Amino acid sequence: MHFDSAFVMLFAVATAVALVARWIKVPYTVALVVAGLVLGSARVIDPPHLTKELLYAVFLPGLVFEAAFHLDAQKFWQNKLAIHALAIPGVAAAIGLTAILLQPVASALHFVDGFGMRHALVFAALIAATDPIAVVALFKSLGAPKRLTVLVEGESLLNDGTAVVFFTLILGAVTGGSFSVGGALLDFVRVVGFGTLVGVIIGYLASKLTQRVDDPMIEITLTTIAAYGSFLFAEHFHLSGVIATVAAGMLCGNYGARTGMSPSTRIAVESFWEYVAFALNSIVFLLIGFEVHVDGLLRSWQAILIAYLAVTVGRAALIYLVTLVLRRTKESIPWSWSAVLTWGGLRGGLSMVLVLALPKDFPHRELLVTMTFGVVILSILLQGLSMGPLLRKLGLVGVRADRQDYERERGMMRAKTAALAALDQLLKDGAVHVDAVTGIRAEYEGAVADAEQRIKDLHLQADVLRAEEELAARRHLLLIEKDTIVAAFHKGYLSHEVLDRLMEDVDARLLALDSEG
Repeated sequence: MHFDSAFVMLFAVATAVALVARWIKVPYTVALVVAGLVLGSARVIDPPHLTKELLYAVFLPGLVFEAAFHLDAQKFWQNKLAIHALAIPGVAAAIGLTAILLQPVASALHFVDGFGMRHALVFAALIAATDPIAVVALFKSLGAPKRLTVLVEGESLLNDGTAVVFFTLILGAVTGGSFSVGGALLDFVRVVGFGTLVGVIIGYLASKLTQRVDDPMIEITLTTIAAYGSFLFAEHFHLSGVIATVAAGMLCGNYGARTGMSPSTRIAVESFWEYVAFALNSIVFLLIGFEVHVDGLLRSWQAILIAYLAVTVGRAALIYLVTLVLRRTKESIPWSWSAVLTWGGLRGGLSMVLVLALPKDFPHRELLVTMTFGVVILSILLQGLSMGPLLRKLGLVGVRADRQDYERERGMMRAKTAALAALDQLLKDGAVHVDAVTGIRAEYEGAVADAEQRIKDLHLQADVLRAEEELAARRHLLLIEKDTIVAAFHKGYLSHEVLDRLMEDVDARLLALDSEG
């Protein structure tokens, strides 16, 4: 199958999986991996391989930039101590703990002959980066605390970059390069620090240019250049492309969007990057499933299970240690959140690409590849599917039975009311006689009244529900305003200049409404 045909097929599969995932209520990314595993085993599609070049050239810059663009810098700064503790010294500690836990067990169980600490360190470094896309999507859909979402997103954005740097340093050391603690620290500061500087400069330049133009297409293009340009420029000079893109994304999303973009442009840019993230996530998680050979994983189940336990225990120790250290600071993390942060540390495509990038002659490379693929699949399936129940068990989301009853009754009311409106239209058109439908009308009106009474009897916070319904109603009306304005323009009732002014006014109110929500 040709490369372009394969991508069309992948998008078709992703669309079908999205519909099924919504229907059966499972995380979309988990469903994509399962679909990839099934289709990969059946050899139905011959997709492109998830290589380092493909991930770095296409997927990683777009995904990282989109997440950074939508991350509130103020909330990030309010949690800077916790995020940086998890993403920098925390990653280093997690690598060390995972290696210390894994190596003795691997040697005792004789995975392969000669599996030493250097192999365990390489594995721990390449598996260190977290990929919580499925978890964050679940947080947002279930209404988890916003600060918890910021911690998970912020840590992931930074630890992608720091994990790659640590992996590069460790791999260089174990393959014969010179190594010293001081030199490694200096290299780390150089790669991360100058990577940040590159991102800040490119993000600032893109933001200043957006202030001088008011054209959505040009400003979308500028953010695209900032995303991929900062990554490629940093990587070209052997700096951290991920960190550069994070810095550029946060600057464009917070400074550039708020000072240089009109409301209409900002909505267009945000919609563009939301779609880019959806498209890239769809493909990358499908490709993860395609890369894995189930029979190979089953043959090495023991090594995968031990590696998974070492990674999970190492992360748990890191999370609870950071929680303990921050206990008396203003960034204190609740103990229940520590469980979520531990279980939310899913692994993803970056780990798989790093292990595939190991030199072909690296000792025990095949075992490391199998262990990495196995841990990634286990974390996505096991942790991704159980995160929702964990959040509910800990009382961190507000989905309760009475709320579901409210939604059911409200849905029933809408259906019955729509049926009454259709009945009125039949009478207006003379399709039925009023005497023939008197009983039907009474039946439907009674059903609506009963649903209204049941809603009143539910023990829900009326002020919260009123605010939610008012927000939804206002948004619906604003969208109708936009449709009416556009229709009037196409019919020739409005000039282009008037259309722009009216649309900008409606978009400004939509943005204010979204911020309020």
